[in-house]
Amino acid sequence: MTPPGDADVLVVGAGPCGMTLANLLGVYGVSCIVIDRDTEVLNFPRAVGIDDESLRSYQAAGLVDDVLEDVIQNTAIRYYTSWGRLLAHVSPSGRPFGWPRRNLFLQPLFEAALRRGVRRFPHVDVRLGHELVHLEQDDEGVRATVKSAQGEPATLRARYLVGADGGKSTVRHEVGVPLTGTTAPVRWLVVDVAEDRMEGLYSAVHCDPVRPVLTIPLPYGHRRFEFKLRGDEDEGDEDAVTRPENIRALLAPLYGSTPLPTILRGRVYLHHSRIADTFTSGRVFLAGDAAHLQPPFFGQGMNSGIRDATNLAWKLAAVVSGRAGERLLETYDTERRGHAAQMVGFATRIGRMYSPWSRLTERLRALVFRAVSRVPGGRDYILQMKYKPMPRYVTGALAADPARPGSHPVGKMFMQPYVETGSGAKAKLDDVTGPWFALVGVRFDPAEVLEPEELAWWQALGGTVVQVDWPRSESRPLNGGARPGRSRGDTGTALVEDVDGAFREWQANRPGDEFFVLRPDRYLAAVSDRLGAGAALRDLRDVLGGPGLDRAH
Repeated sequence: MTPPGDADVLVVGAGPCGMTLANLLGVYGVSCIVIDRDTEVLNFPRAVGIDDESLRSYQAAGLVDDVLEDVIQNTAIRYYTSWGRLLAHVSPSGRPFGWPRRNLFLQPLFEAALRRGVRRFPHVDVRLGHELVHLEQDDEGVRATVKSAQGEPATLRARYLVGADGGKSTVRHEVGVPLTGTTAPVRWLVVDVAEDRMEGLYSAVHCDPVRPVLTIPLPYGHRRFEFKLRGDEDEGDEDAVTRPENIRALLAPLYGSTPLPTILRGRVYLHHSRIADTFTSGRVFLAGDAAHLQPPFFGQGMNSGIRDATNLAWKLAAVVSGRAGERLLETYDTERRGHAAQMVGFATRIGRMYSPWSRLTERLRALVFRAVSRVPGGRDYILQMKYKPMPRYVTGALAADPARPGSHPVGKMFMQPYVETGSGAKAKLDDVTGPWFALVGVRFDPAEVLEPEELAWWQALGGTVVQVDWPRSESRPLNGGARPGRSRGDTGTALVEDVDGAFREWQANRPGDEFFVLRPDRYLAAVSDRLGAGAALRDLRDVLGGPGLDRAH
């Protein structure tokens, strides 16, 4: 579909959220212009952690290997009391979504990888040194007035506009959406260093009522520190707090006899807990820090923005390609705002744990923490990071089922185990299903149980079909003869084997789950037995609002 103007989508902001969106739109074939007033990647303390959900998004964008080149994977975090006792060593070993849960990176290198990624797509145009001045929207699209670094004005026209332009978002102000919440009264000093020789490739949180400290090892000899400022320091000016001699005085007790590192920079931050009243205003969408701000204590600010981009990208692609109706875009706010608010609240509570009210409350908390850790389920809850709030969409782009219980997997992110392909190679599930919609049948071919009109609609949507069989279930000669072929040329279904046993384990707990409908962001849109496959697709068609599928079947 030809956009009525310069592009289908105009993205304001070339940070991690905006460039993630641009890369995914590039994969989906959507024309896109990205503008940012800065010409270079910003070089001051910001995000340092990337989680498994985000890595899965970059897998879909075809960038995960490039991103991981500069990432320390699968890192642990230790929590200490103010008297130096190890409270917990959190080192999650599970990889339910195919990637390690805690990973550390240098944001300038990470952003450079995202900017290289969009160069793959001739339909994605990045214009640095261009600042949004004003926007107007009508029933057909959005008109944006921008100016170059030289002050030259220009007008851009797009069907939709996404504001990923940070906490002081011009887009948010232009559409008049408030950012509601609170700002903590205490400031924190964030310090980045290089040539670090401190032992221990794990993050550490030194909880303390007076001076909590976070230390995070980063790639290539870099390290991040965060110090809570005391009242007398908080009232002084930032230049005094960030003087090298003051920073060295804070670092010295942590290094002991180890040589001090090279101080790269220090900045003072206030911690905000705020969320936009809506993520959608007509044809304009807010994402990342433009939509929500949270303290950095659990490293989920940037990752929440990546979730926004992943959720919004496929919906924009489905609408601009004509495979879904515009009402699908309403589900972006429905799905993302609630979870973003949940993450803001969670990060705020984590910050309170780092800085207990008093020594007494800290000791009481330590006793409770140790007691919970001794319970097998409680220990796993802590060590495997199961306390992290996971998105679960109750309403939105999901097959309708008002009687669905809270334990039902629809609306949750689907697992990503390894499967074995016809060539005998192991592959992550998403690499088999591809980055768009997918049907997965366990021990049956979904294409064979669908009506012709249902399968035709699915193919018009661009979805793939996968059959997962139990491992080594086909006959093979005992003398070591060749393995039977694993292809379905008649239906185009990809055939794989459940070599990790993940689907067998799933069915052991939920034997009726044979048919799975995966959205491009890998959330489950529908789950049923094979007899309910057609009804599930018709429900999804109604939600997407795309070209017809007869409900009579």
